[in-house]
This record gives sequence, C-alpha cells and structure tokens, in this order.
Amino acid sequence: MRRVLKPFLFLLGLAVVVCGIGFLYFINTGVSAKEQPGRIEEFLASRAPNLAIARRARALTNPVKESAEVIADGRAHFADHCAVCHANDGSGQTVIGQGLWPKAPDMRQERTQNLTDGELFWIIENGIRFTGMPAWSTGTQEGEQASWNLVHFIRRLPKLTPEEIEEMESLNPKSPAEVREEIESEVLKSGGKPSAQPAVPHSHKHGKGHE
Repeated sequence: MRRVLKPFLFLLGLAVVVCGIGFLYFINTGVSAKEQPGRIEEFLASRAPNLAIARRARALTNPVKESAEVIADGRAHFADHCAVCHANDGSGQTVIGQGLWPKAPDMRQERTQNLTDGELFWIIENGIRFTGMPAWSTGTQEGEQASWNLVHFIRRLPKLTPEEIEEMESLNPKSPAEVREEIESEVLKSGGKPSAQPAVPHSHKHGKGHE
C-alpha cells in the first residue's frame, strides 16, 4: 500500500507545485492578449493544438484529388472565410489574427505544413478550444469536401503567386463602410443621389459548404 501511496503523493505534490507556479506566473504577467507572450506561454501554445487533435485524425488521407479547380475553390473559400484572421498569404499578419491569443500562426511555416492532411482537416472541421479557431463543420458531405479543398490550398500557401493574392483581395469580405461607399459611388455615376443609409447586401456565401 505504501509503495502505491508514495508515488501518488509525489505526483500530487508535483501537480500542486506546477499549478502554483502557473498561478504566480499569470498573477505577475496578467492575461492580456496584447502583451508579448513569454517562453512558457509560447511553449504551451505551440504544443496544445497537437495534443487536442484526435489521434485517429492524423491517419486520414485526403479523398479529394488535387486539381486546378480544387485549388481555385480552396483559394476563394480561404479568401472569404479565413483571410480575416490568417491573411490572404497565410502569414497571420492581420489586426484580428495578431489580436488573438494564441496569435494566428504563419501557416506557411513548418508548424502548420508539417501537420498531416488529416490533422489540418480535423482542425478546420472541429476548431480548437481556448483559441480563436472556430469549428467550421456543417455536418454535410459538401462541407467536408470544402474542408478538404482548403487542405490542398493550405499546402500551396508557401508558394502563392502575386497574381493569386491579388485575386484573393477581390474576394475578401468588404466592411459595411466599403459597401456603402461602393453603392454611393454607383448611385452618383447613374446621376442619382446617395441615400442616408444605403442597404448593405448579405455577405458572400461560398457554395453549400461553410457558411
């Protein structure tokens, strides 16, 4: 009994010490997402997603064959749904992406590119708790194909061309102010008068997958 109890008490004491250190760390550093993270937080943030991904997901293979059409679909989807946090080039250098904690990663780097297709698909479909990554699953076959298309496009991020990025910029969602400005410009061109509050159209919806 003592042989079993001693290791248990040791592990319990170690857990208490670790929790205590963590508590003191956050008391001293605060929990603001604006601050530059310390080494401990960087270590945990870089490894937590890997621990969260279901093991069975790592062995999944992409059932969608890569093609120009698939890449184009993934590119359009990424521009419309993902670029607001991840940027068109996948760098994560956006206002929202850098305001998150953990901050949006540079998806062109090994940290993302070394993940398996199955892991990327799982993250897109399920998201990751306690981060800014939402779950995009719609529970439909069309939604899953859209996610697999995105996986193909993510693989292309390190070698995107300026022409592709320019095309994506035209597909990025516009702010209400930009939409109103475009509407007023069109009204003025047609000889009319801009309304006080022009109607703002609904945001773009890409196919039957992720809304």
